[in-house]
Parts: sequence; C-alpha cells; structure tokens
Amino acid sequence: MLKKQTVWLLTMLSLMIVLSVYYLNAPNEGDLAYFDTDLENPDQVASQSLNNPNEEGASELESELGTELDTSSISSEEYFAAVRMEITNQRSMEKERLEAIVASAEASSEEKNQAYDEMKEIEMLESKEAIVEDSIKSLNGYEQVLVRNVSDNNIVVTVQTDSLSSAEANQIIQQTKEEFRQAEDIEVVYQTK
Repeated sequence: MLKKQTVWLLTMLSLMIVLSVYYLNAPNEGDLAYFDTDLENPDQVASQSLNNPNEEGASELESELGTELDTSSISSEEYFAAVRMEITNQRSMEKERLEAIVASAEASSEEKNQAYDEMKEIEMLESKEAIVEDSIKSLNGYEQVLVRNVSDNNIVVTVQTDSLSSAEANQIIQQTKEEFRQAEDIEVVYQTK
C-alpha cells in the first residue's frame, strides 16, 4: 500500500503537470489578468462603488499603488476570476503554512491546535462566502457575485450589474448579515457588465 506522503507527492506532481500544460497553452496577448496586490484591501481592483460608480474603486487602488490602471480592458468576468484566483492563492498559501505547523514534530501541541483551529476558520469562512454568493445569485438574479472578508469582520460584496439601487444594496447587506452575524462593516459595490 502506498504511504500517505507518496500519494500526496504524486498528487502534487500531477497538479504541477496539469498547470504547466495549461500555462504553456494559454494565450499570451493580454487575455489573462493577474493582479499583484499587497494591499490591505486587494479586492478593490477596478471595482465600482455606489457613491461614484465610474471612478472611486479604481482611483482608490491607483492612489495606493501609485500607478494608473486601465480598467477599460478588464472585462467583468476577468475581474471576478482574477480576484477569486488571488483570494484562493492567498488562502492556499496560508493553509499550507498551517498544515506545516500541524505536521511539524517541533511544534508544541498548543501551536498545532491553534494552527488547526485557524485552518477550520478559513474553511468556515470559505463556506460562508459561498453560501452568501449562491443566495444573492439565486434571490436577486445577478450573474456574478463575489463575497470577501477583507479584514476582521469587514465584508465586501461585489455584484455584476449595470446599476444598483439603495434598496438592492440594503437587501444584499441583510442577506450577508444573516450569514456573517459578527460583521461590523458590509460594503456593497458593483461591477458593470
């Protein structure tokens, strides 16, 4: 029977091969979007807020990065995919770090328990975000919805729509509060199609 480490190694190698083939065959002329942001709020890339849907989200990011963004070339689908990919990458790296602590022979049982609890919190957060996204999509009929916990108890909900009324934003906030009861601040922004 194969050892657990061997199975894990074979799985990772298979994943590397699949990703390598994908990146080798991917188009290279600007069809892929990659956002390298080390900001406290990386999900504001090209987002549009209720106050000023044409400029506020992009101008905030431009001022934090010190550069200008060309958001006209980023489609809404690319924006949602890029932000989801960035969040997934960050959480995967954090999970790997925590798994290393749990598997470490040098870590104390208290450190292992804390790392395990943090992994469970990440999984619970991902689950809550998915539930809220599905709920908002099904009840309100938006094509794309992205729910992110940007910092402790601060949630940003981005929906794909041409316009968003205050009543719709309030309804989204209420749906989000049902799942994230301890949330202190829920921001609703929209991205045009």
